[in-house]
Amino acid sequence: MQLEEKFLLMIKKFIVLLCTITLKFSLLGQDPQFSQFYASPIYLNPALTGSIKCPRLTLNYRNQWPALGSTYITYMASYDQGVRALEGSLGGYVYQDIQGDGAIHTFNVSIAYNYTFVIDRFSNVSIALQPSFIQKKLNWDYIFPDMIHPLYGVIYPTGETNVPTKETRVHFDVSTGVVYSRKEFFGGIAVHHITQPTESFRNNDDAILPRKYTLHAGMNIPLSGLGVKKGELVLSPNLLFQQQQDFQQMNWGLYLNRKGIVTGIWFRQNLSFHYDSFIILLGYLQNKYKLAYSYDLTISELKNQTLGAHEISFSMNFPCKEKKQKFRTISCPSF
Repeated sequence: MQLEEKFLLMIKKFIVLLCTITLKFSLLGQDPQFSQFYASPIYLNPALTGSIKCPRLTLNYRNQWPALGSTYITYMASYDQGVRALEGSLGGYVYQDIQGDGAIHTFNVSIAYNYTFVIDRFSNVSIALQPSFIQKKLNWDYIFPDMIHPLYGVIYPTGETNVPTKETRVHFDVSTGVVYSRKEFFGGIAVHHITQPTESFRNNDDAILPRKYTLHAGMNIPLSGLGVKKGELVLSPNLLFQQQQDFQQMNWGLYLNRKGIVTGIWFRQNLSFHYDSFIILLGYLQNKYKLAYSYDLTISELKNQTLGAHEISFSMNFPCKEKKQKFRTISCPSF
């Protein structure tokens, strides 16, 4: 790579770093998000823990705005299962979120307990509590533009002011959620970051992590006719709304499942009807596992700068004893 190309790359990385850190220092934080909402069910709503009763292991990967390089990448692994003795479920997840091309690393470990109340033989109400441990690390090991000589490369000390900061920030958090399920319908409410911990890398409280409120609902509609047997084709319309401080987001769309082949179409917007993304999904679903890929096609003013987002999920369902349980599974989508 020529020196000029290296210089341009350094400038690009510096801009990404500056924007990321500026946002973290001057604005209130926001959580990473997934477009395959129900492929990370515990993250969406802790009351979805154990929604299929049997043990489930799920892996998620998201690369947001790939045009900017490895700028916003999230990895997640989760596990949950129903526990008959507790009349509910246990689960948890671990995720690592990388922002600003490595400027900020977030490591989150969460566990969830979900208790299920049986209303009748068709409907349940699940209530969950989710404590979390969150660690954030700030990486100042970057080459700034004023360190680079146009001919000889990195030879100068930087003139950037290094404001005293903590390179690691640790805090504990609590979230909760409720889900109502009846036959083919479900709806839920979740509140994350009840304690509103501070994320500031300095010795102040100017960067709290605000509460995030989530409302979601959907249903499964079996279709038949035109040569399709009942149950072979299922339409699943869904709606999801989230608010975190002044940030509001509405997601609405549907899934179509035919013999294990799942397609999905979603729109993401705010309440002012400013559309952000058009999301397309293709997945394959079997009794023991499921795999899906989705792409966020940016349709806002940033569409030429970000190249959207790629997301992959894989889930493995493990066998469990076929014992009659008091509560029903939740008929939420797979992805």
